[in-house]
Amino acid sequence: MKHIYTSIDIGSDTIKVVVCELFKNKLSLLAASSVKSEGIKKGLITDVNGALKSVKKAITEVESMLGVKVDKVIATVPSYMANFTMVKGKIDLSLTEGETIQGNEIVKVLQKASSNKLMSNEEMITLIPIDFMVDDKLFRDPKGKIGKTLSARAIMASTPKKNIYSVASLFNNLGIEIVDISLNGIGDIYAFKKGKMDEQMGAIINIGHEITNISLYNKGVIVKNSILQYGGKNIEHDIAYIYKISDDDALKIKENFALSSKEGASLNDFYEVETTYGEKIKISQSEVSEVVSSRVEEILELSLREIMTLSRREVDYIIITGGTSNLSNLTFNAKKILGDKATIENIKIVGVRNNKYSSALGNIVYFINKLKLQGKNYTMMDKDEVDDLSSPKRNSGNTNETMLGKVFGYFFE
Repeated sequence: MKHIYTSIDIGSDTIKVVVCELFKNKLSLLAASSVKSEGIKKGLITDVNGALKSVKKAITEVESMLGVKVDKVIATVPSYMANFTMVKGKIDLSLTEGETIQGNEIVKVLQKASSNKLMSNEEMITLIPIDFMVDDKLFRDPKGKIGKTLSARAIMASTPKKNIYSVASLFNNLGIEIVDISLNGIGDIYAFKKGKMDEQMGAIINIGHEITNISLYNKGVIVKNSILQYGGKNIEHDIAYIYKISDDDALKIKENFALSSKEGASLNDFYEVETTYGEKIKISQSEVSEVVSSRVEEILELSLREIMTLSRREVDYIIITGGTSNLSNLTFNAKKILGDKATIENIKIVGVRNNKYSSALGNIVYFINKLKLQGKNYTMMDKDEVDDLSSPKRNSGNTNETMLGKVFGYFFE
């Protein structure tokens, strides 16, 4: 059976929506949309009406591509003041002869681990299992095992309630159900996880429009997070200020002409533009690339400082992603500031090559992994309705009385 999932990332510059199909363990893109944000400032909703307008436009674009209504999403919430707490739990197993550990036991032990661990002003986003122990044996996934006790270690991600409720209210006003919530840093690691990353300490730098999100991971699990108040917008402002041109022209130059490093930039290629005073000027690629390089390297230097603050030991890898990572020649800056451990990773799924979609896409992968661990089978559209491209009605069974009462919550029955 085909499984359909929709993820939305509410960014300061753009609202990103990704719809994917999982079929025979292969994830394929069905539709993707990116529209300019309104009412979003540095990842936070500052104008509800503006945010509603831009989210609705992004959803409508995807609906027109699919020919169906989107009424269920995985939503990304702001990472501001997010906490990542190690929690532990242990339960006694009462398995009868022939029975093995299943998703229900995993749910119970993680419920036990997270019980009474939240501060009064916080809401849990998710629980990310580190490992499980059946009696005295360690497993990443204990399903199918037999034992007398089951223990778990996990990272509980939480955030101030207002961060979640502002997003929940937005979708409630649009008549869209949130089936799961996540963070950009969680999505990013699942968009690029490979090889030995499950055994290493590493970091991901997501350079967005107004902010840069730095996340630290231990064995593939996010453990810390930090935010810089710098992003691609600062590069545009530098270009606009130096050449006395409009922000729109500065954006075009950044995306279509300038390189992020003088390496490879041409002295003989020019971009003709009109200043805000009405004067026509020619900007050389080499010159403007030096302007871009200065700001990019500042962001990377600050990011490196944050990584060193977050981690007491040297990291094994640094991945750079986010919309600004699409800049040409960024590898030169990365190697210069961060060293050989730094790479510019690119989304591999056909149809969304732009790294601004990394968080939205990765959160679909994360959601699928959660379902697999729980032993659950879920799609935002059932078989009949996948065939005629309409959405199902579903009772999640969640009895939570908060605004997130309809969330298909992680480890909550």
